[in-house]
Amino acid sequence: MKKFSEVEKSEIIELALSDHVSFENIKTMYGIGEKDVKKLMRENLKTRSYKAWRKRVREFSDRRENYK
Repeated sequence: MKKFSEVEKSEIIELALSDHVSFENIKTMYGIGEKDVKKLMRENLKTRSYKAWRKRVREFSDRRENYK
């Protein structure tokens, strides 16, 4: 995974937490794939926050084609 500044990490996390930005959009902007986004989120969020985010992403991905 690429090295990111704290500002870039913060921006990626903010985008990943948004319900309106897909992993593809993040890849286009920052050049990192879904696995790397998940790794970055796991390393920078509290455990419960990460698990809640993953649950939300999983639930919505089943319902909406363009959601994460």
